[in-house]
Amino acid sequence: MTVIPEDELEFRFYRAGGPGGQNVNKVSTAVQMRFDVVNSPSLRDPVKQRLMKLAGSRLTLDGVILITAVRHRTQERNRADAVARLQEMVDQASIAPTYRVPTRPTRASKERRLDGKAKRSGIKSGRGKPTLD
Repeated sequence: MTVIPEDELEFRFYRAGGPGGQNVNKVSTAVQMRFDVVNSPSLRDPVKQRLMKLAGSRLTLDGVILITAVRHRTQERNRADAVARLQEMVDQASIAPTYRVPTRPTRASKERRLDGKAKRSGIKSGRGKPTLD
């Protein structure tokens, strides 16, 4: 598990829309977190590539991941939510995919398959109209 240091994250706070009463118009609770994947020294290159693929539309052309958190009513909880979501993506990208090793069928399995096909062919050919021999 790779942990992203706090100094690699950049936070911007702004006023969130939606319900919240009088508080919503004067407190900047929404968080936009930026993480520069391309220039991050704490991630290895394969993890960076998988993370950029996982980020999808959250990735900018400069290789920066933008995560917006507005679920909670406090700045601290939204900040923690954004960090947790990034950490979850990094953890998922840290898992290297397992590659399937192709196998070949054995001679016995090939023979069983061909025997079954011949048997089925015989059954089907026996269903035709009888010949006048």
